[in-house]
Formats: sequence, C-alpha cells, structure tokens
Amino acid sequence: MKVTRDIIFDTETTGMDKNDDRLIEIGGVELIDHFPTGRTFHVYINPDGKTVHPEALQVHGITDEFLKDKPVFSAVADELLEFFEGARWIAHNASFDMGFINVELGRLGKPPIPDDMVVDTLALARRKHPMGPNSLDALCKRYSIDNAHRTKHGALLDAELLAEVYIEMSGGRQAAFRLVNAGTYDAYDSDGNIRQLPPLVRPRPLAPRVHPEEVAAHEAMVAKIGDNALWNRVK
Repeated sequence: MKVTRDIIFDTETTGMDKNDDRLIEIGGVELIDHFPTGRTFHVYINPDGKTVHPEALQVHGITDEFLKDKPVFSAVADELLEFFEGARWIAHNASFDMGFINVELGRLGKPPIPDDMVVDTLALARRKHPMGPNSLDALCKRYSIDNAHRTKHGALLDAELLAEVYIEMSGGRQAAFRLVNAGTYDAYDSDGNIRQLPPLVRPRPLAPRVHPEEVAAHEAMVAKIGDNALWNRVK
C-alpha cells in the first residue's frame, strides 16, 4: 500500500523581504500518512553578513551574535533537500517560507520547489474556518493543542505545533490509522481550492535503521525456536 509523506516546516528570517533578507532557521517534522515518525530537521543558518532586523528579533529572539558560528545556507542546502525529497512541503502561510527558500536555492543555481509540492495550511484553515481567526496560536486553541511553552517563534517548535494542527484539520488521529480514504490526498492551492492527487512515494527508500547485529540476534532466536516459530510463517 502506498503511503503519503509530508514535512511540516517553518522558517525564521532576518526580516520580511525575501530578496534582501535571509533565512536564519529551518525546522521540519516528518509525517507518514498523517502520523509523526519522530524524524525532524533543524538548523540555524548564518545570514552571510545580513543583520537581523529589530522587529524580527522581537518575534524570534535570534541574535546576530548567536548566528556568527552557524553554517551558511550553501552548507546545509543539500541536507535540507535530501530530508524533504519526495515529500510535500507543508507550512502556514507557505508563500512566505517558500519565497525565502526558493530565493536561497536560486542563489545556488538550484531549481525552485514546484508549487504542486507545497500545501498552505493557512489556506486550508481559511477554507475550513472562514470566520477565523486562523493564526497558528488560534488554531492551537481551536484544536485544544497546548502551546503554553511558545513564548517566542521558533522554527522547529512551530513546525511541531503545526503538525498537530494539520493532523486535526486533516481528520484527526484516525487518518493515521487509515479510517479515512487512503487512495488520494487533498491538496490546497494558494486560493484555498481543493485538488485530489494520488499519494506521493519517496523516490529513494530511507536507509534501514536495524543494525546487522540486531538482524543476526533475531535470526538466532528464530532458529532456536525451530520450525514452529510464527516468524517462519509470515516472513
């Protein structure tokens, strides 16, 4: 059975102008079939000479001094793209985050992320709750998600909260157990229009997490049990 893979992500920047300001933090959370896997991506980024605007500093609290020893975007771009490979990019007000990411990729001569790989949860929320409000904090309150620890914006923290919100907006936890239609998924464009698309499949499988020693120990256990081991009937 095919699965859908999503990365719920958020960014922090030095300011609001994607062509002049720079990314300084990216955080992402992996979902498989609307269920968190525990895999995350998180990095702080040196803005390469660009200073943090005072208004942005008030939002996220990330200082120029803190960013001095962090890697520049070119040093983390491949790791970022590898983590997101084959997944949908899901963000709240995604045009802002994708604008910065695509400008940064363009500086490196890399192609932009296609629009059809991006889902905007703000558009989704406006469609489901047209009377609003639909900020991340408001949605956490609507879905009884605890965000009391969110005193400042932070990319990974916001991505984790948004993942919980997205799961609820997509049908709640039952979606992870396939109590909803698994044949297609709903994608929302920038105008909030819904499109049904087939599930995405990761082009390259992830590296196995089981160590050879664990495999050998399991095989030894099965051999010790003998021919009646249930494992022999299902493997």
